[in-house]
Amino acid sequence: MKDATLALHYGYEKDKEKAMQVPIYMSTAYEYEDTDHAARLFNLEEEGNIYTRIGNPTTKVFEKRIMALERGVDALAVSSGMGAIYYSLANLVKSGDNIAISTKLYGGSITLSTQTLKNFGVEARFFDPQNPSSLEKVIDKKTKAILFESIANPSLVVADFDGIVEVADRFGVVTICDNTMATPYSIKPIELGVDVVVHSASKYIVGNGSAIGGVIVEGKGAKEKLKNYTQFNSPDESYHGLVYLDKFDAPFISRARLGLLRDFGAVLSPFNAWLFILGLETLHLRIERHSNSALKIAKFLKKHKKVKKVNYPFLKSDENYTLAKKYLKYGGGILSFELGSYEEAKEFVKKLKIFSLVTNIADSKSLITHPASTTHQQLSKEELKNAGVPEGLVRLSIGLEDVDDLIEDLREALK
Repeated sequence: MKDATLALHYGYEKDKEKAMQVPIYMSTAYEYEDTDHAARLFNLEEEGNIYTRIGNPTTKVFEKRIMALERGVDALAVSSGMGAIYYSLANLVKSGDNIAISTKLYGGSITLSTQTLKNFGVEARFFDPQNPSSLEKVIDKKTKAILFESIANPSLVVADFDGIVEVADRFGVVTICDNTMATPYSIKPIELGVDVVVHSASKYIVGNGSAIGGVIVEGKGAKEKLKNYTQFNSPDESYHGLVYLDKFDAPFISRARLGLLRDFGAVLSPFNAWLFILGLETLHLRIERHSNSALKIAKFLKKHKKVKKVNYPFLKSDENYTLAKKYLKYGGGILSFELGSYEEAKEFVKKLKIFSLVTNIADSKSLITHPASTTHQQLSKEELKNAGVPEGLVRLSIGLEDVDDLIEDLREALK
């Protein structure tokens, strides 16, 4: 089946009620047939519903659909996009290890990697996502993960997938790609050799800013690399000596679910999972509309005398254009542009009528963010520069409004 069909049908088997829409199973627990049945479930001898902290029938449909769209082998939904990133990293590292992270990451991912994980004895090392040789220089025997974004938020840098995957495979390190900005309709990182894909489902997947959630997808190539990771090839005493690589075809997701989600409990609400299922049904239509409007707006801003620079991958003048055309089907609905100063950016934001000042992206309504004062506020001026976020930069998330109305709003605010 094609993607649009998968997004509407995959993973849902109708019960005796024959409901066309996936039911919302708002239940924390499930009844067992008897104590033997319960024991088999808890000992992983039999598949079935145990407790919604481990899995839920509604959530499972969402997991199956995003897995199918990303061409993965299994998926795990969690309570937020940051939860998905944390679980993906925590699944691979222990104290004394290090991770390689892109210099062009969402500010929260940078803070998690450089500050929070540091408290657990994990070091973060930066590399340029468009210069694979810089990645090779920071890898050693303790490097356990490589984290980057398909399209960086908010700098719009497009990663050199071929180069990153080649280095990662040569050193046997698991790659994690945040595909939130591009969506699986623009690029499928797993088909390019990436091991793990993460999403903030709060963005394009839900499509209207109504729900928080995240998802992790395991690619088929991850299992081979995980043979080099002790936690996957040695007995887990909490499951009576179970070895994840021996037991499961998708050991990365299995350990994240049965170990990390079990113990840390950042579980997704079944209602939010249902909203994400609805969002997936129209994602292929929305991403095309978002992208077409964003390109028109980028071209308008490119010609404006007050705009110093426009960042949008599908602009022919953009430094990412070659990689964007190589890897991406759509440019996406996010663009950023630079005004003369911090103060000028603040004044511009105040004048807008349709765009709302919101620290979110990928809504059906158009949004604007000034990263230096919000999402990347915790970074120093030097770190802002390295992240591709100058103080005068503003980020636009182009919604589904009429594009002419959006251009007029921007034109008036730039006067």
